[in-house]
Amino acid sequence: MILFGIVALLCIIALVIIWLIPGYTRPIKDGNGFQMPGSIASLEQVNLGGQDQWILIRGKDTAKPVILFLHGGPGLSEMALLRRHMHELEKHFVLVSWDQRGTGKSFKAIYPEYSMTINQFLSDVHQLTKLLIHRFKQQKIFLIGHSWGSVLGILSIQKHPELYKAYIGIGQVVNMQDNERLSYEWTLEQARIANDRRTINKLIEIGKPPYTGDWQKKLITERRLLGKYGGELYGSSYGAFPMFIGSMIRSGEYSLPDIVNFFKGISTSIRLLWPELMTINLMKLAPRLEVPIYFALGKHDYETPYPIADQYFNQLEAPFKKLIWFDNSAHLPHIEENEKFINLLVNHILPASFIHEVVTSPHSMNLNE
Repeated sequence: MILFGIVALLCIIALVIIWLIPGYTRPIKDGNGFQMPGSIASLEQVNLGGQDQWILIRGKDTAKPVILFLHGGPGLSEMALLRRHMHELEKHFVLVSWDQRGTGKSFKAIYPEYSMTINQFLSDVHQLTKLLIHRFKQQKIFLIGHSWGSVLGILSIQKHPELYKAYIGIGQVVNMQDNERLSYEWTLEQARIANDRRTINKLIEIGKPPYTGDWQKKLITERRLLGKYGGELYGSSYGAFPMFIGSMIRSGEYSLPDIVNFFKGISTSIRLLWPELMTINLMKLAPRLEVPIYFALGKHDYETPYPIADQYFNQLEAPFKKLIWFDNSAHLPHIEENEKFINLLVNHILPASFIHEVVTSPHSMNLNE
């Protein structure tokens, strides 16, 4: 009994120690194992809109152009995912990953709950952008928006085009009512093709969007069934969530409390933001933009269905725009076809920003050509 008690006590102490270990990010080192001069690897808090929020800044040269990444969700941090898959960008950019208020490391910033509005998030984006411009002594930065973050991205460059070199939309949201309707219809169609009676019955049971009653449970159910047919992560029947979890577990940037808050942040952020998000229609809100626009769209994306993003791209007026198709991707082309996405940023978007390329006619781009 004494031995059992000692083992139990040691286990408790070990768990407490693990719980108290803070997040950290490894320094960027040269070939000799020393920290690279002029580099930055910083996991830090910034105050945005009166709330402390976390950002990860990494780059081999602080004089390089800055990219600010707006994650999806709402409430779905991509800090750990980007840390694992985007290290190649650190050679060419200063990459800033931000856990938005109510998300992951920034979960505590969800309070007060009445601050969880799209306008407040846009204010946070604006404040963070100006902070980065001042800190790194640059006139403009690049902005990337993924899924929910693509709403913030489009509306941010619309309000403050003078602050951005270019915008890159991944899994671009357009009209949320149409997005959800088409996502549901496609999932139901796939279930019927597969003669999957269980999935068919479940989709019929929750009904077509917009969902009523316990709408959050119905939304989660539809997303799970969408993932079953590869509409979220191409070629996978499990969706993207296991990939997010795996990246966090292996990430030094996320402590154990951060991982707990990751789950809390998704549920709470969706509850507070989704009703307002469902009113978004960028066709009407942002028919014209004043910065170069790039859309990176997965050909199998039915979480933010690519046909609607394609339609928006064709109608959108901008000084320059390109649509890049990712043929083997669904909702996360920046991860699913990682090398192609990095090539897009490093060898196409970055050089174009220096030569101020302007094209007035819409066209698409195939990086395989």
